[in-house]
Amino acid sequence: MKSEGTVAPTLEDVAREAGLSPMTVSRALNNPKIVRPMTVARVMLAVEKTGYIPNMLAGGLASRRSKLIAVVVPQINNNMFVDTIQAISDTLAQRGYHMLLCVGGYDSDGEAALVATLLSRKPDGIVLTGIHHAPALKKRLINAALPVVEIWDLTPTPIDMLVGFSHEKVGRLSARYLLGKGYRRFGLLWTADQRALIRKQGVVDMLQSHVGCWFVEVKVGLPATMRLGRDGMQALLARAPELDAIICSSDTLAQGAILEAQSQGISVPQQLAVMGFGDLDFAACHLPSITTVAIDRWRLGQEAATMLADKIEGMTLSEPLRDLGFWLCERQSA
Repeated sequence: MKSEGTVAPTLEDVAREAGLSPMTVSRALNNPKIVRPMTVARVMLAVEKTGYIPNMLAGGLASRRSKLIAVVVPQINNNMFVDTIQAISDTLAQRGYHMLLCVGGYDSDGEAALVATLLSRKPDGIVLTGIHHAPALKKRLINAALPVVEIWDLTPTPIDMLVGFSHEKVGRLSARYLLGKGYRRFGLLWTADQRALIRKQGVVDMLQSHVGCWFVEVKVGLPATMRLGRDGMQALLARAPELDAIICSSDTLAQGAILEAQSQGISVPQQLAVMGFGDLDFAACHLPSITTVAIDRWRLGQEAATMLADKIEGMTLSEPLRDLGFWLCERQSA
């Protein structure tokens, strides 16, 4: 977590690190074509070491605030994030801020490059999805002394502030629920993003602690789609037709899994239980309705936006870490 009173590195700090004059550093950053390549390289190395963020808006603002909040999500074609993004946007608008939505993907280096570009535009704050970031990104954000909220995960050591829940506990709850129903032959249908993998580890830990229980797993790509759910279910059934329960990393995969099971004449849940994650809009009205784990995605966005705006405006936060928890939605599919 950032310490109080952190000061962002200045152009003079870069100049000292590079052993050059501030004017030379400024030229190298603003007009590198007129500066020798070796000098530009020295300056860029010093920028990397100090974590300096060039201000591309210098002199262009009437105040120190841009009223712009950058929100970075891994993808926008994922229903899991829609409510949270809308809640952030609505809450920020009520406080007089504008949201800049950016897609960072699931690659930490790509996210770091995107955030570096965003920082040069001097946003008032940043919302990041998850807690797993490149070390260089964390250093830049800490040096920037900029309010940051991480969402959709949980850690005792966030960059600054955090609103989320424990994915490991979600996984354990999913497995414990199905074990309590008497299921013992499990198939795991999973994507490979880091948060989903933490949930899967929670599932695996719980299953491995029960004698007579076994599982097989199939990994699918990103983003999760119904097509991948059907393909993954087909692969699971081909490997282990005697499965009696499937746990999926999302409701979207669970929906595809149910469709594939039905196409093969397998009744859900009479012959095979299927469980998802996220409680997406279709989960409750699907046939059969999908048993899943729910998160208050809207409240998550509201909390994140409110914390960020409060800190920007100098308010004292009573609790910079907020665990919103989750709950089980028991429905027809399991």
